Amino acid sequence: VRLVESGGGLVQTGGSLRLSCAASGSSFRINAMGWYRQAPGKQRELVASITGGSGTTNYTDSVKGRFTISRDNAKNTMYLQMNSLKPEDTAVYSCNAWGTDYSGSIYNSWGQGTQVTVSS
Repeated sequence: VRLVESGGGLVQTGGSLRLSCAASGSSFRINAMGWYRQAPGKQRELVASITGGSGTTNYTDSVKGRFTISRDNAKNTMYLQMNSLKPEDTAVYSCNAWGTDYSGSIYNSWGQGTQVTVSS
């Protein structure tokens, strides 16, 4: 399963960005998707996740109330709407998806990453 991200960029403090992550492949099922970020010198952290069935979402505390994760199942695309951005949100954001492919095997795929920079 291939993941392609888009939507990163440079924005001022308080601004907004929307990231997209499109999944493609043959006859795959998505169990869950998530957005991770890694800032220079820091460990990668899970920012938000969404399950494939019920669409249950979870967020790390630092983005609650500012970020919204969503999915368009028909397009196999996940989004991360980021509002009220802060300089500390600056990082490379990567999407992740896991589930089962056409053969029933479990996959765990990552996107290439997209840079988000918030200027003060």
